[in-house]
Amino acid sequence: MKLLKSAVVATTLALSLGGFSTSASAVCLGMACMYNKMTPIEGIDATLGQVNEALTAIQVRNSGGAAGSDKDSDDVIVNHIKEALKLTKEINANDKLDRNRNRANDYLKKARAAVQAGDLPKATEDLEEAGKRFAGLKSMIDLTQADRVSQQTNMLNRILDTTDTAAGTRK
Repeated sequence: MKLLKSAVVATTLALSLGGFSTSASAVCLGMACMYNKMTPIEGIDATLGQVNEALTAIQVRNSGGAAGSDKDSDDVIVNHIKEALKLTKEINANDKLDRNRNRANDYLKKARAAVQAGDLPKATEDLEEAGKRFAGLKSMIDLTQADRVSQQTNMLNRILDTTDTAAGTRK
């Protein structure tokens, strides 16, 4: 009976796993499916676009050109900021970039809170600062050749089967 029970469980498991046939490109593991739909540069550009949309919406509201109530225009601005925050998750290249992305996100969050509190001048200031910080992220993505050489070690040279007498030497 114990053998029969084990066989039934094994057969059920095999059938349930075999029932989900997916292509290799559609298989997702963990958080990898949620993000990485664009390159970090594209993510920065998309985020900057949403920040500019939020700034434009603030300018329209300040000029009195927004149709509807102030609450509706505030919601539009907050939605642009929320979309920018979602797009920042695509910006993922290295740890240094990630730390600075988080600092720029703080300005987006401050701007969102300022809009919700009705302080549009503060929100404009925070959005402009966030835009400057996101634009500055582009320079952190590319390592120069000198940076790459300075980061090489003797172990890396052995793995890559390259010879570099200057790598890993102390001065």
